[in-house]
Amino acid sequence: MINAHRSKVILGIDPGLRKTGWGIIESVNNNLKFVACGTIKTSDKKSLCERLGELSQGLQAVIKEYDPDIAAIEETFVNMNGQSTLKLGQARGALIVTMVNVGLEVFEYSARLVKKSVVGSGRAEKHQIEMMVKTLLPKANPDSEDAADALAVAITHSNHSN
Repeated sequence: MINAHRSKVILGIDPGLRKTGWGIIESVNNNLKFVACGTIKTSDKKSLCERLGELSQGLQAVIKEYDPDIAAIEETFVNMNGQSTLKLGQARGALIVTMVNVGLEVFEYSARLVKKSVVGSGRAEKHQIEMMVKTLLPKANPDSEDAADALAVAITHSNHSN
């Protein structure tokens, strides 16, 4: 029998080539607890391949430190600039492969669903997401919008996995 009181450590990812936000929460019986969050930054001066490697190494370090049980990542937002969308897709791919290679099950959520789950509106602004993340996780201290968005992705997974 599975213990109904078991906690689940969830890694949320807001992918980006320049900045990838990450957030770790613990979910116990629908109660959420902030664990940590941050941003993995890459250098514009490096090649795309080197930057993808930086993302993977940064995420490996986070996973090694916090040992999450499961992961959730935001889906690619397709914008007018095809080149930007392609680079974001490559960053997501590198991050997903990193998580899968360490044995994490990875779930994907649209930006609209994340906003709707956390704020109540699929058209919420960044500052609204950050405000609600801080309301739901009072001890959260995101260092960037990306880290706040990553926590929102983790919260979304917690809400939708129950």
